[in-house]
Amino acid sequence: MTDIITLFSDPATWIALLTLIVLEVVLGIDNLVFVAILSNKLPPEQQRRARRIGIALALILRLVLLAAIAWIISLSAPLFDLGWVGPVGEHGQPAFETAFSGRDLILIAGGLFLVWKATKEVHHAVDPEASGDMLDKKGHVAVSFGAAIAQIAALNLVFSIDSILTAIGMTDDVPVMAVAIVVTVGIMFLAADPLARFIEHNPTVVMLALAFLLMIGAVLIADGFGVHVPKGYIYAAMGFSVLVELLNILARKRRERLAAAGTAGAAH
Repeated sequence: MTDIITLFSDPATWIALLTLIVLEVVLGIDNLVFVAILSNKLPPEQQRRARRIGIALALILRLVLLAAIAWIISLSAPLFDLGWVGPVGEHGQPAFETAFSGRDLILIAGGLFLVWKATKEVHHAVDPEASGDMLDKKGHVAVSFGAAIAQIAALNLVFSIDSILTAIGMTDDVPVMAVAIVVTVGIMFLAADPLARFIEHNPTVVMLALAFLLMIGAVLIADGFGVHVPKGYIYAAMGFSVLVELLNILARKRRERLAAAGTAGAAH
């Protein structure tokens, strides 16, 4: 207890904590968007419960992985090397890493799942009658509560490992990482329902969110192969896209109000 009090009495600890919280919140956006999209496919009475369970799983997984921090660090150690026979880069280095660690395999598997899931949802959004899958009243692929939770749990594992590895890179103090994780998941808990409602009430945002998930999946796969795309570029592109979509929503609502006012005036 004395060590923890001493730790948090250091201003540098609070700076590290705030920086880590901001970074974890940014990384948690991907997780939250996936939970929102998948929970919106369930019946209304099950949606909030699915989001609560999904976010609770995110917290539990992150804390469990934090407790197993030695194992998490070991995931960065190469498991095998395939060798290289392909093209090389500018400095004579392989274009892709050929030594794969446990983290790389998890990122590649998670990225492939995310690309598959997002592509499937985009396909059904564009042509909902093209396959024999059961559709709900909104034209989405119907999914059971258990299947939704299983998919959320699978992606939570990928995002949780990425989150913990990021935290390890920021600080060596486990209590700081634990506080940052709890605060971050608390923010996700508060933002889950408003984000899900916003996505639900603005159908064009769903396609944008699916495009984000597709891009994030591709980035995870690239990261697994050692091609590191700066996260700042990804989130800057996402932020710009969201800004453009918000302007489109505001313009559309203004046109609808003007049209409604014109109809009411004509009626009088």
